[in-house]
Amino acid sequence: MVQCGMAFFGPLDVVAAQCARLAEFRAALAYAREAVTPGTPAHTRLGAMAEGTTHRVDLAGGAYAIEMAYRTKARPDGFFETHRRFIDLQVVVGGEELMEVAPAANLAVMQPYDEAREFTRHADTREASVLRLGAGSAAVFWPADAHMPSLAVHGPALVRKTVVKVPVPA
Repeated sequence: MVQCGMAFFGPLDVVAAQCARLAEFRAALAYAREAVTPGTPAHTRLGAMAEGTTHRVDLAGGAYAIEMAYRTKARPDGFFETHRRFIDLQVVVGGEELMEVAPAANLAVMQPYDEAREFTRHADTREASVLRLGAGSAAVFWPADAHMPSLAVHGPALVRKTVVKVPVPA
């Protein structure tokens, strides 16, 4: 399994430059650019989604995106998660949220890996880094990165986001 170090985040163009050398990210980045560009089908679809809904978009190379519209939550309602087979490219299309990230190796497992959901739940920590992402920003979380997304900045707010699941390179 390829590990490229700790999570990184920033404007989508900056994040895309970091991922461009990996062929697995080509379809994901093309889709992510479409999602943040007004007037494109992906951006229009995300903008029209009802709160609390999700939509899956299959992409090339085994990647797929989960488009979503939801209200951010208070930190006590969040939890740390990791994935084994996919890298998360989380792209905020509208709104703003906080995300926390910490090395998974430093956190106890609270819910063992669920193959069907491609998900492990980890214990909480106050030693995480806090990321603030607004529209047009993205974060990449590798299998070694426990992450807690969807947190409120100042209180519950509507966020439109897509999470692109990129297969881990062999």
